[in-house]
Amino acid sequence: MSIWWSLHLRRDAASVPLARRLLLGTMETAGVDPDVSYDLSVALSEACANAVEHGGGAARGGCSEAYRVTAYLDGEKCRIEVADSGPGFAGGRTGRADHSVHDRPVHSDTYAEHGRGLYLIQELADHVHIGNKPGRSGAVVSFDKILKWRKDAPLIAV
Repeated sequence: MSIWWSLHLRRDAASVPLARRLLLGTMETAGVDPDVSYDLSVALSEACANAVEHGGGAARGGCSEAYRVTAYLDGEKCRIEVADSGPGFAGGRTGRADHSVHDRPVHSDTYAEHGRGLYLIQELADHVHIGNKPGRSGAVVSFDKILKWRKDAPLIAV
């Protein structure tokens, strides 16, 4: 069983719950374990919130006001990618999330209201890749998680 979808969303706070609800609905319909679905939906919300807050850049045909979310449920794994048209990560960083988009340590202030999104994604997913779009401006955050299925899953992986 394989399911995938892609959204092109405006950089607006209202787009974050839209993406989250679509992911949760897809996973519930497929029969993914609710705990796994919840972890992925929180990680997706954090990645989308980062794109909304930091994903703006020089206008090129209006694309700086949008970001893209793509989700793949393929067999035993779910991969989610969030890409924006902003300035990207400082120094073009790639690899695991260990710094925020402003290149400060994720835990710079335990009680801070912002700055822990990438850390949460890292903790909730099995594999995280953070980097910049090759040859263009913009950041890409992708993460994978091994799926667990409900016993009554209608679309269980074969």
